[in-house]
Amino acid sequence: MELGPYLMLATLEGLVMASVLALTAVGLSLVFGVMRVVNIAHGEFFMLGAVLAWVIAQMVGGHPALGFAVALVGAPLIVGGIAVAADMTILKRVSYDPERTIVATIGLLYIIQQLTLMGYGPEARPVEAPFNTRLALPWVEMKEGALALYWPWGLATTSYKLAVIAAGAVVLLGVWAMMARTRIGLVMRAVQADRDMATAFGIPVERVYAMVFGIGAALAALAAVLVVPISQAHYLMGAEPLLLAFTVVIIGGLGSLPGTVVAAILIGLSDGMISVFFSPTLAKIIATLLVALVLVFRPQGLFGTRSA
Repeated sequence: MELGPYLMLATLEGLVMASVLALTAVGLSLVFGVMRVVNIAHGEFFMLGAVLAWVIAQMVGGHPALGFAVALVGAPLIVGGIAVAADMTILKRVSYDPERTIVATIGLLYIIQQLTLMGYGPEARPVEAPFNTRLALPWVEMKEGALALYWPWGLATTSYKLAVIAAGAVVLLGVWAMMARTRIGLVMRAVQADRDMATAFGIPVERVYAMVFGIGAALAALAAVLVVPISQAHYLMGAEPLLLAFTVVIIGGLGSLPGTVVAAILIGLSDGMISVFFSPTLAKIIATLLVALVLVFRPQGLFGTRSA
């Protein structure tokens, strides 16, 4: 088979990863951009979303699509509520101090992880996809001076993976519309620009912080619900999404939503292609080297602005 069909398949796999990674990283970037808080527990909110998706699907029963639909709505709302409670009971009490919030979110990470281990157990459990039709992918080649369409053997994807790509794009457009076109987004941008001035104009900054922390966690949980039919829910699954999300926001620029999305697409596509043609380990090594280069030559990230 020619290289082209393999490249197309690797691109689709990379786009699936990019969609999930973009949702996770946008939540992390949103929290940092508005609150100036580095949330070390962000990966555990991702893990909690996957575990809750399994729990909800088991509780609902019936057709897999019904349980998945309930989980798709319920898990992000529950995780977002937990994040709001954590903000009001923990981060608010340390006055959102950068150093103390890092320590606090590290503690929150271990609390969530160990409580999940106690209640859910150490097993990795899959969630059945609502639909998973295998789709053959066509390719075009030149035969006798004309383009001909054919279906190479083994070149296929699933309808669910294509749905994940579409869902990621829709949600990201929704986040952009919220930030750019709504009153809530205006308030969030005002708090991001100048907290003291926002307080002077009567904006309840602490409530905005709680809302932003909840939205960031809910986005991570939503990404986990989307990916758990492809992978499996496990109490230790939060570490890799956290590291990849930090990689993305560092490359794109801390607090820059467009930069985060672009960096997620770059990392997702490169990871998919390198994993298919070489190895997943090499993909992680290259991503780490890219972060090092960005930190050395452009510390504010590709789309970030240098602080005064």
